[in-house]
Amino acid sequence: MPDRLESMAAFVKAAELGSFAAAAESLGVSPQMVAKHVAALESRLGLRLISRTTRRQSLTEFGQRYCESCRTILGDIQDAEAEATEVRKVARGVLRINAPVTFGTHALLPVITRYLVENPEVQADVVLSDRLVDLVEDGFEAVIRIGPLSETSALSARELSPYKLIACAAPGYLEERGVPATPDDLSRHECLGFSYWSQAMAREWTFRKAGTLFRIPVHGRLRANDWKGLHHAALVGFGVTLGPMVALRDDIAAGRLVQVLADYDGPSRPMHLLYAQDRRMTPKLRHFIDTVLAAFPREPEA
Repeated sequence: MPDRLESMAAFVKAAELGSFAAAAESLGVSPQMVAKHVAALESRLGLRLISRTTRRQSLTEFGQRYCESCRTILGDIQDAEAEATEVRKVARGVLRINAPVTFGTHALLPVITRYLVENPEVQADVVLSDRLVDLVEDGFEAVIRIGPLSETSALSARELSPYKLIACAAPGYLEERGVPATPDDLSRHECLGFSYWSQAMAREWTFRKAGTLFRIPVHGRLRANDWKGLHHAALVGFGVTLGPMVALRDDIAAGRLVQVLADYDGPSRPMHLLYAQDRRMTPKLRHFIDTVLAAFPREPEA
């Protein structure tokens, strides 16, 4: 039996245009198919909808009333589908995001607040952690990952601008201990170590200049697994910190810290935005991806 809604649409079109042939041409089907749809409705209802003669056809009294009801039903369905289409375009719901603590605090959260202003029907649940989370098992829709990727192909990875580190110290510390002129000079300084880095990176800092790589063994009496503590230690003049540019630029601008070895490029770590490949691309996630890619664009290849 033909679909009831298709039959209603064919019946209404035949009533509006006055013939099965005209309705068939408008709908892109055969006149026989239009007749079959109308016959199916009449069989279901047990009443004739259209009076037919060899020269003309016209709606029965009941057919006129039924035609108006069909128009209302089909119009309601069209309105509901249009509303669903609009819903799919609007970003709404809760978006769960994970990012490393320092980057999230100093760089990502300002971007998220701007995203929320632009998408007023979205709520953001942001978890900042330096722990390596499982995006799918931990229920995140998007994760910012700093460092080399090891995930499987089940995740999509969008490359962002690299996470750049610079060396800084307080003016008082530099006045007392001297300003490092070359990376080798760091071996005579109190270097603050971040425990969450790899052992190699925590004990050996790298710098580049004019294509030359410098690997410098560093030493220090203070290590911590939270960079905020090392940041504070640098501010009070305890030593040299190697930290993210995004977190240090305000202190440098205010004179609380001074960048050392500024004519060298400090370590740079890859950064990616991850999300599940098989996740349905909702407007909230699509808009978030676009916002992050615009805020942290990947560097052009040399």
